[in-house]
Amino acid sequence: MKAIEQKAKLRSPKRLPHADFELVARRLADELAFGSDTSMFVGSGLEYAQSRPYEPGDSVRQLDWRLTAKTGKPFVKQYETLRRISIYLIVDTSSSMSVSSIPFSKQDMAIWIASALGLAGQRRLSPVAVVGGGERETRLEPSLSQGDFWQSLEPLRSRARGETTQMGSRLQSLEPRLQRSSILFAITDLHDPEIGTSLRHAAQKHDVVVLHLEDPAERTRMRAGFFRGIEAETGRMFLGGGLQRWRGELPIVQELIGAGISYLHLRTDLPFIPPLRHFLASRAMLMKGS
Repeated sequence: MKAIEQKAKLRSPKRLPHADFELVARRLADELAFGSDTSMFVGSGLEYAQSRPYEPGDSVRQLDWRLTAKTGKPFVKQYETLRRISIYLIVDTSSSMSVSSIPFSKQDMAIWIASALGLAGQRRLSPVAVVGGGERETRLEPSLSQGDFWQSLEPLRSRARGETTQMGSRLQSLEPRLQRSSILFAITDLHDPEIGTSLRHAAQKHDVVVLHLEDPAERTRMRAGFFRGIEAETGRMFLGGGLQRWRGELPIVQELIGAGISYLHLRTDLPFIPPLRHFLASRAMLMKGS
């Protein structure tokens, strides 16, 4: 896995030909799902309906062992048709996502994460939609077609200087369109001041997951002198010090967690597949126990 992530870091998604980009994305999806059960995303799969007496020809794997032990007679479980839950990947492509202190930017990581999550979701028959969180428009209808998935993700691979964040407004406009409960992955650096309210509102009806991406310079000291900086999206100038952190702890994080939103912090200078895989597996275990 380290070799795959290293390849992704050495060559960001925007620089890879589509065939190579797709190959790396498929391998990342394989690693994301490796060693996990089928409930990583929680919500789709076969829905248990009832148990009935065993009949000749029924598969032993369908036996309801608990009821069989209780009654002394064999029973098998019956399931409803496949219940598919849609996955929406809201990918932040605003200017702050492309500003980076290392070759691998937050936007690069967001694209790789979205590609891995989308492919893994489609493989378990969950329709996937990619939603741009910047100014670029994307397809809003979830699909099981990988062709639709690549077509939606492709425009987000390139950088757009001066692109403002639309994460909050995208969530506000998307939520009324969702007829059924869905999983919403917000892949962002949380620079949009409106995103907190939108996420909390969406979480009232949907399963919301925030993948918070940060450049190492945002939380660590640069060991340099004073410098003048410009905020990538607003154009606001500020005076910073190399011995100070660019950003402190964000109050919004505790607000999101308090609203029941799943939250994971990822840094662009560290591997992202292992913590993401562990995070999704932990979510599945919590949902099973609820």
